[in-house]
Amino acid sequence: MDGLNKSMYDIGSDSAFAILARSQELEKKGNSVINLGIGQPDFPTPQNVVEAAVKALRDGHHGYTSSNGIKELRTAVADDFYNRNNVEIDPDNILITPGGKSVIFYTLLMFGEPGAEIITPDPGFIAYKSMIDYTGATAVSLPHRMENDFSFDADELLSLINDKTKLIILNSPANPTGGVVSEVELIKLAEGLLKFPKVYVLSDEIYSRILFDNHKHLSPLKFKEIKDRVIVLDGWSKTYSMTGWRLGFGIYPKSIFSFAEKLAINSHSCVNSASQIAGIEALTGDQTHVDKMINEFNKRREFLVTELNKIKNVECKKPGGAFYVFPKIIKENMNSVEISKYLLEKKFIATVPGSSFGKNGEGFLRVSYASTLDNLKIFIDCLRDFINE
Repeated sequence: MDGLNKSMYDIGSDSAFAILARSQELEKKGNSVINLGIGQPDFPTPQNVVEAAVKALRDGHHGYTSSNGIKELRTAVADDFYNRNNVEIDPDNILITPGGKSVIFYTLLMFGEPGAEIITPDPGFIAYKSMIDYTGATAVSLPHRMENDFSFDADELLSLINDKTKLIILNSPANPTGGVVSEVELIKLAEGLLKFPKVYVLSDEIYSRILFDNHKHLSPLKFKEIKDRVIVLDGWSKTYSMTGWRLGFGIYPKSIFSFAEKLAINSHSCVNSASQIAGIEALTGDQTHVDKMINEFNKRREFLVTELNKIKNVECKKPGGAFYVFPKIIKENMNSVEISKYLLEKKFIATVPGSSFGKNGEGFLRVSYASTLDNLKIFIDCLRDFINE
C-alpha cells in the first residue's frame, strides 16, 4: 500500500492475541478450547476495587484528569513502591498510563531511532522488539538461557554495549519464561553501567508481586549509581486482575519525564478517571485477594513443572515468578510454531510458540497457568499423548 510510513511495515504484533482470536473462531464452531496462551489472571477484579470505580462514576468522576494522573493515585503509587522497595519516589515523576504497554511505547519512541541500538531480552515480551523495529533502531539480543534459570549474564550484557547503545530493557519476573533476575547479576550490571553513563535502563516490573520460593524483587531503582537513568514500568493488570481496566504507570527520571508526558498528551490525553480511583483502592485496600491468587498460582506451578518433567522429550525449569512455564519440547521434525498450532487445531489447547519471543525461544512453548487445575491436567494429558504419537 502506497503512502504509509515505511516503519509501519516493520512493526510486529502480539501472537498471543492472534492465538486468542483463532481460539474464539474454533469456539464459535462448537469446540471447547482451553486457553493457556493469553497472559491474564483467571480471577475477577477484587470486589472492593470494582465498588470504588462504581462509586467514582456515581459521584460524577466523568471528565478529564491531569495528563500524568490524579495526584492521589500517584502518591499511592509512590507509597506502595517505597513499602515494597524502600526507595522514595517523587509522585511528580510518575506517569499514569492506559496499561503498561504505553510505557514501553513511549520509552522506545524516546530512545529508538535509526542508528541506535537497544538491548532487549531474548526470549522476551513481544512488544519490546516490535517497537524497537518500528523506531528504526536495532534490537540487540540478550540471551536468557534455561541453564541460567532464564536470568541473564551481566558480563555478557555489558559486552554488548557500545557507542550506539541507548537503552537496556530488563524484565523480572519475566514474560515468557517466569525467570527472575539474579541479584548477583543485577549488582554487577549496576556497577558495570558506571562506565556507560549515557545508557538508560527500562525495567519492566509488571509481575513484581507474583514471586515464589522466597524470591525477592530487586528494582534497579535501588541502585543509587544508576537511579537517575532508570525507568520503571508497572501497573495493576496482573497483580489485581485488572487487565481490562487499562491502568499502568511509568516512573521516569526527572530529566526526561516531560518528554514522556508530552507523548501521553498527544496520544491518550489521560487515563479514565474511574479506573484511576479504583487503582487507589487496589493499592491501599485489602490485599487478601493478591495473597490468595499467588498461593493458587503456586499450586498450579508446582503441578505443571512436576508433570511436564515426567513427559519424555520435555524439560521444564521451575519459574521463580509470573504465571508462565516455558518448557523445552522436542518433537521430531516440528518447530515451536508447528507444535503450538497442532495443540490448538487438534487438541483445542492454546499455547504460544517460544519463537514468538525471539530466536532463543525456539524449541519452547509459553504456557500460562492462569487457568484451573482441571484444565492444566487436560493439557498435560494432551501433551503426553502428542509426544507419544
